[in-house]
Amino acid sequence: MAHICICDDEEGILRYLKKQMKDYQVDTFNRGVDLLKLLESPAGAGVDLLLQDVRMPDMDGVQILKQVKKIRPELPVIMMTAFGTVDDAVQAIKQGAYDYLIKPFPKEKVLGLVEHVLEHRRLAAENLRLREELIGLDSRESAVFVSRVFREVYDLTLKVAASDANIMILGESGTGKELIASALHRNSLRRERPFVSLNCAALSDTLLESQLFGHLKGAFTGATMNQKGLLEEADGGTLFLDEIGDVSPAVQAKLLRVIQERDFIPVGSTRPKKVDVRFVAATNKNLEREVAEGRFREDLYYRLNVISIPLPPLRERPEDIEPLALHFLKRFAARMAKEIYTISPEALEALQSYSWPGNVRELENVMERAVILTVGSSVPADVIPLRGGARTAPAATVKTAVTPPTSKTAMVPLEEMERQHIQMVLKETGYHKSRTAEILGISRRTLDRRIEGFELLEEPESGSGDQR
Repeated sequence: MAHICICDDEEGILRYLKKQMKDYQVDTFNRGVDLLKLLESPAGAGVDLLLQDVRMPDMDGVQILKQVKKIRPELPVIMMTAFGTVDDAVQAIKQGAYDYLIKPFPKEKVLGLVEHVLEHRRLAAENLRLREELIGLDSRESAVFVSRVFREVYDLTLKVAASDANIMILGESGTGKELIASALHRNSLRRERPFVSLNCAALSDTLLESQLFGHLKGAFTGATMNQKGLLEEADGGTLFLDEIGDVSPAVQAKLLRVIQERDFIPVGSTRPKKVDVRFVAATNKNLEREVAEGRFREDLYYRLNVISIPLPPLRERPEDIEPLALHFLKRFAARMAKEIYTISPEALEALQSYSWPGNVRELENVMERAVILTVGSSVPADVIPLRGGARTAPAATVKTAVTPPTSKTAMVPLEEMERQHIQMVLKETGYHKSRTAEILGISRRTLDRRIEGFELLEEPESGSGDQR
């Protein structure tokens, strides 16, 4: 059943619309602030459509729309307006509203538009799912390598996949931890059951707990219906917990219970539910150090780390740069319907001379950009932004000027390399933190922690950088 929210300061309108939409789950609001509070809560993720009045007593309807688009950019919004405020509704369309209705509106027109929007949303979600499945066949399910060092990793993955032991995947960001987790599941006895993935660093504690364990109706403000958690969704299969090192001590304790007792308690409930899940966890942190410093539970560490699979960074498997680059070239060229088949020798030399601090994810990002900018059938060097080998942050913005390593023998601490790379990307994006996180392939929350830990962020010299 679709979940619809209606925000209007006229009680008569709210009653009328709720009555007409009796076949849907409907929540009504007479204040914009209450609506936004729901959308910011875990329950807000289940809202499928918003009907929003243009004129509200506490907040302007267009301002509410802007806030909604920040919280749920994909949520369709229909603006409701009186005849004299049509210009406001048109302005709302420019701000991202799906459509608008002019009061008074007959039942047939309202329901027709609502059904149209919901059907469009359903088809868009189905297309996205199918597209992700097709991409998944080309990426997550295909390990691309020729190097001996990664062959050893992949052989170990296949060897331990058939066991039911919990696995810990270790490695820097962007090394392919989810690919290995997917391979573990596909080659396990649980392959016919779900493989569920969750990035723990991308969610607040409250939302993470709700996503993992589910919640009951009324468990918290805005919880208007029961919701199954990912543990229940993964029952009989595999649950991949990425960035497990960022989980709070409270959630760590609850995860430990699940592993030990094979049951969990949904938020708002007192009754445990049985579950059979194989855990695969991943982190780019040194969990032994996190345990020693009291930030990660030792008992949970040993429960998850029955077998560990360390992934080498891309700089330690340079033989794989060319096949990976060609793999990404083929994928992005097909997606963009461009006839690009090769990488020029100069471009390939630039790729192979770079140290890749962002690993395979950074290479993927570079090749996507290259395909976008390439005109012709071969990727030229001038669309590969890696001239002269490894890039380093400008000396004025880093605390210690060192050259990123290009081989196993370079004696440079990993944390120092990561610090310099993040500073460099921050500077290149004009200190736009959301864009920086996207380029680095990490969540905004993780980036904020890196910035704070490394004491990186400085105001741009012009004072005009976007700090979002």
